[in-house]
Amino acid sequence: MNRLTDLPNIGPKLAEHLEKAGIPSPEALREAGAETAFLRIRTQVDSTACLHELEALAGAVEGVRKSLLPPDRKAELKAWFRS
Repeated sequence: MNRLTDLPNIGPKLAEHLEKAGIPSPEALREAGAETAFLRIRTQVDSTACLHELEALAGAVEGVRKSLLPPDRKAELKAWFRS
């Protein structure tokens, strides 16, 4: 997996946002983590980024579809997003 779009949940638009936020590869995304990547997107690229995008990033980091994230991880992401 060399391209961001090789990861689950990462389509061309989200890959573009990640690249514009300075996250050019799957390895860079895993190193940054979902929350940091999301903050960078929200502050540098798209101020309207939503919870679904955060969940998509978390799933991509874990290598699973966002719908398969454990309920406790989803709750954690939701609480972090609202804070």
